[in-house]
Amino acid sequence: MWALFIWVSLLLISITHWIYSWKNPKCKGKLPPGSMGFPLLGETIQFFKPNSTSDIPPFVKERVKKYGPIFKTNLVGRPVIVSTDADLSYFVFQQEGRCFQSWYPDTFTNIFGRNNVGSLHGFMYKYLKSMVLTLFGHDGLKKMLPQVEITASKRLELWSNQDSVELKDATASMIFDLTAKKLISHEPDKSSENLRANFVAFIQGLISFPFDIPGTAYHKCLQGREKAMKMLKSMLQERRKNPRKIPSDFFDYVIEEIQKEGTILTEDIALDLMFVLLFASFETTSLALTLAIKFLTDDPAVLKRLTEEHETILRNRKDADSGLTWEEYKSMTYTFQFINETARLANIVPAIFRKTLRDIKFKDYTIPAGWAVMVCPPAVHLNPEKYKDPLVFNPSRWEGSKATNASKHFMAFGGGMRFCVGTDFTKLQMAAFLHTLVTKYRWEEIKGGDILRTPGLQFPNGYHVRLHKKET
Repeated sequence: MWALFIWVSLLLISITHWIYSWKNPKCKGKLPPGSMGFPLLGETIQFFKPNSTSDIPPFVKERVKKYGPIFKTNLVGRPVIVSTDADLSYFVFQQEGRCFQSWYPDTFTNIFGRNNVGSLHGFMYKYLKSMVLTLFGHDGLKKMLPQVEITASKRLELWSNQDSVELKDATASMIFDLTAKKLISHEPDKSSENLRANFVAFIQGLISFPFDIPGTAYHKCLQGREKAMKMLKSMLQERRKNPRKIPSDFFDYVIEEIQKEGTILTEDIALDLMFVLLFASFETTSLALTLAIKFLTDDPAVLKRLTEEHETILRNRKDADSGLTWEEYKSMTYTFQFINETARLANIVPAIFRKTLRDIKFKDYTIPAGWAVMVCPPAVHLNPEKYKDPLVFNPSRWEGSKATNASKHFMAFGGGMRFCVGTDFTKLQMAAFLHTLVTKYRWEEIKGGDILRTPGLQFPNGYHVRLHKKET
């Protein structure tokens, strides 16, 4: 009897000690305030709860109000420091490879692949980034501009003959087909398999809680990834058996790299790279375009000014039938202000993760080595001390601003050495699409739709418009 009592007492003491240790993690200094939540679970459920507002996610907003701009929590079993502080967030980006390195929870790594570009570091990351820039760099974009404009013109013509268009899905389809053709020469009309359908299943699971159980959205997400990867692998192997004499897409370039003697590029890394590029290129840009058109619909004054800029480009052309030139594209001053403001409010990447490589001292706090740090761009972009009336769409706030890509107060596309290499491609696609839209079409909103935001991505669903050609 006494032995049982002793064992029960020891068990209770051990559990109590474990719970205390969970709620009070060790630190060689002062941790930021916050709560570690329940043992094992932390605050994961609250974190993954969808947000239907355009404001800072409630998970973050509530804790900032309670603890301040820097606080601790625990997500999916991992201790995390959340930063809504512009100085700390900027410091995290600038100290990549020295104090911090890219990191994402295992659930995200399972989705995007162990060898995805976001999980690689040092030389390997720089190597892959330089490869991608052969496609999305300055010279590559100049070559792509005519095709981007032609694609936008054809899709808008198609949509104008329909009763209405669900904008998010329609723009995603347009951008996916264009990107897939540039990356892997994939043409859906000539393929027996629907590559994009697998990405749609994959995307729908990203907003779900990470339970890999048959029937759950997360399980379907992983299945979508698996099917897409099988298709990409089959394409890659077929290309390697029958190489093209003249490289014509990014896949050809990747195959050349794989076959070089002493290469560090493996087939698995190449496939994960392709998967991420296909996903990121169409999902984020279609989100931005959908919100951009929503903003234009709601603000006639902004639409008028944007239209005037693009009609001026048409009037100044020597050849009325010529397409957009690079010089015309670079002259779109107000358009770039409009895109920046769209990106600020869209918060395409609402959470960016890093991991500390050593103990970090910041202000009065210590961030222990091995802890994760989550930068929250929406909190930076919606800071009323930096942006007057932050929830108001106002492209003119960017007049004279030099923060066109990344700064301490604008991180829509990340920052530091991991600044998104597809940023200029996104801007090019948006500008070319908007040019055709505002000069040749008018539209009306049929259904407002909903915007569902999560820590991973945001989904404007059900936004329908009807397009009409302008009379010339």
